[in-house]
Amino acid sequence: MDCTFRTDATVDTPALVSACRCPLHARRLFTGGVVGAALMAGAGPLAAQTIPECKRSTFTKAVSAETVEQQAMLQYRQMLQKASGDRALAPAEHPQLQRLRYIGARMVPYTRECNPRAADWKWEVNLIGSRQINAFCMPGGKIAFYYGILSELQLSDDEVAMIMGHEAAHALLEHAREQVGKNTVTTGGLRLLSSLLGFGQLGDVAAQGLGQLASLAFSRSDETEADALGLLIAARAGYDPRAGVTLWQKMTAGTGGAPPELLSTHPTGPTRIKDIEAKLPRVLPMFDAAGKPDRRFAPPARMAAARP
Repeated sequence: MDCTFRTDATVDTPALVSACRCPLHARRLFTGGVVGAALMAGAGPLAAQTIPECKRSTFTKAVSAETVEQQAMLQYRQMLQKASGDRALAPAEHPQLQRLRYIGARMVPYTRECNPRAADWKWEVNLIGSRQINAFCMPGGKIAFYYGILSELQLSDDEVAMIMGHEAAHALLEHAREQVGKNTVTTGGLRLLSSLLGFGQLGDVAAQGLGQLASLAFSRSDETEADALGLLIAARAGYDPRAGVTLWQKMTAGTGGAPPELLSTHPTGPTRIKDIEAKLPRVLPMFDAAGKPDRRFAPPARMAAARP
């Protein structure tokens, strides 16, 4: 590991996060020649309207995708700047960052079939040196993994792909935009009522909704949708969807039976594993037919415990 990459830094989760609120979320595509790798990994297209996992809420229409994605890019940049200043941003040559970017490059071609906007997203993936068990994908394809989720859970490539697919699915299904839209509709109604009652304006609804995204937890239905779509994307990219089961076994064992903050709205334990197993008959044939990765990576060494 590069000695300048701190894995014990305290890094705040950015304000605009399209990810589960649990520890389970370069302007060129993943940088380092990933564009070519992504194009070469393509397979036969599936029309979005034929993929039930791709259905999005009508609440997304309450606020523009451009607004949400621009805010996401701004806050992602701010997060990277802070991490860089704290020497907690992995350099391009870091083996675990190369691992993440390789896996991401295989998965990107299968994202555009669900959401046409994804074809124009400037997909990025970065690695933050922190003990947090966390990962996320912001609107517009801005992905970050925390070193702790790789080291503490000793994730295989297939398990990493399950997380990345899940987080990317949140962005593709525009769950953050949906939550902002719901807030906009709700707050808009309150603003009208306030005006009628003489209480004055409540301020710009869209801006207020965007500002609240950091504290929003996706609903269980959102999380279930992201699970289903994430399994499909990972399977088509050649990663074994059965790793979703082992991932959750590790999650449960590694967190004392309680889910990380990232996954706090998910069903846990046997219920979650049973739900994933029920989806396997649909995605295993996709995995069997998919081209398989030509590179495999080992998980990093566990992080040393912090000194008292």
